[in-house]
Amino acid sequence: MGNQYDTLEKDRLDTQACLDSKKTQLERNKLGQFSTPTILARDMLNHAYSLLPKHQKVSFLDPAIGTGAFYSALQNIFPDNRIRAAVGYEIDRHYAEPAIELWNDTKLNIHIADFTTQPPQKRFDLVICNPPYVRHHHIPSTDKARLQIRSHLASGHQLGGLAGLYCHFMLQANMWMNDGAIAGWLIPSEFMDVNYGIAAKHYLLETVTLLQIHRFDPNDVQFADALVSSAVVWIQNTPPPKGHRVRFTFGGSLSQPRIDRTVPVSILGSEHKWTRFPKNKARNQPDGPVIGDLFKIRRGIATGGNKHFILTDTEIHRRQLPMQFFKPILPSPRYLTNDIVLAGQDGAPNLDQRLFLLDIPLTESEIKKEHSSLWAYLQEIKSEGIHERYLCRHRSPWYSQEKRPTAPIVCTYMGRGDTKSKRPFRFILNESNATVANVYLAMYATPTLQTIIDADPDIIRVIWSELNALKPEDLLCEGRVYGGGLHKLEPKELAKVAVPNLAQYISNSTKNESCLFDHCAAVEVQNHPFAHALTH
Repeated sequence: MGNQYDTLEKDRLDTQACLDSKKTQLERNKLGQFSTPTILARDMLNHAYSLLPKHQKVSFLDPAIGTGAFYSALQNIFPDNRIRAAVGYEIDRHYAEPAIELWNDTKLNIHIADFTTQPPQKRFDLVICNPPYVRHHHIPSTDKARLQIRSHLASGHQLGGLAGLYCHFMLQANMWMNDGAIAGWLIPSEFMDVNYGIAAKHYLLETVTLLQIHRFDPNDVQFADALVSSAVVWIQNTPPPKGHRVRFTFGGSLSQPRIDRTVPVSILGSEHKWTRFPKNKARNQPDGPVIGDLFKIRRGIATGGNKHFILTDTEIHRRQLPMQFFKPILPSPRYLTNDIVLAGQDGAPNLDQRLFLLDIPLTESEIKKEHSSLWAYLQEIKSEGIHERYLCRHRSPWYSQEKRPTAPIVCTYMGRGDTKSKRPFRFILNESNATVANVYLAMYATPTLQTIIDADPDIIRVIWSELNALKPEDLLCEGRVYGGGLHKLEPKELAKVAVPNLAQYISNSTKNESCLFDHCAAVEVQNHPFAHALTH
């Protein structure tokens, strides 16, 4: 049996490679088409075999079958007399028609259709799928509404508008599963941490029995053409038993994970970030303060075109642009060899590379009348279509920038855990008057902390030193991770990091926000491109 199916798998891989070569990577990314590697498909079917009752004959469903990687693995692992039926759905004829021809003499019945539009014809004992990884912004608004309604009807849980297509596949397949059926979903692990994944997690905890989540090491990207951290979610279509514990595994393979831990469902229901498991135990409520008690945290400025809006002082002088319309801005973290940015005599960073952000408070007619060189430069930018980019066209005027006061401490927004310093994120003491771009998180002292700093300016260095002394895992467990081991921290995530050594700088009044931020927030919301969406 093995040799026969090994030959079929070789034919399938040859077919897959040929079909992939006829599409651009951009086309496949947009449709979320990433073929499952053979070894991973077989590992998943081996695991499914161990979860099913012995000798049970199974009906198999793959809602996004592609060329049939999982069906090939099914035939390789399961004896033929245990495969009662097999059905696959594939929306793209480019892959479906060759797959139909390839598996013509087998039990597999492939439908060329969008799974999310099909009424369940029957129910299945085993659902294995690598659903399309289509981000929400590639889903038309009309399709989003349809998907949300259908997913809610199928599962009883309402996915938000930011949910990826893979979440809808998982919830909608609930209608296709027999009682006691097993499902294995190969999906991005980001649902475990982000807000749009909350509904999916409620489904996993409340509607079915979540058996296991295996998360692959982010440094071991499963799909060569998709920079995404992957997980396999195993569920059984039964109500969760009382006192149920979920198995979390990490690294290695499904059969031989590097880390293995069980976590009570009661803990998962209150834990926002599931990727902390199994490396970390369930967290206790912080005994002391968190960074958010000390600092108001904001993402740096998104200019819409750094090349055009951020210039060196040499370039500004060469073009004879008026310096009063530029303010200092820190360069990318890779250009900062030191974690302290000192100020020059003019207050700007004392660095070899001095950068300045173009920020003009004037109208175009005022600029044209009063500043000919600046007007010419804006016309040059316009000729390259910068004013039509998303951020620029949603600003008024299009060359204006978000408001970010100088922050005394900034934190890098992205990083890797395998750097020489072993610190994925850096806290940088900013003693200059520079603002920051969105590669940083700007940290502004709360009113109470600012009062302490005003009385003793050296305190900020003590706090900065304590922040850099945080253990990397304390930061990593609050952030999120992508394929290739790239870690990211959002403002709210950084705010949750515990800093017990800084308790002496906290008091109840730190919960108040300063007038400065009330003002900046009001200005920014009015001008922000997402303002309409946020207020509706």
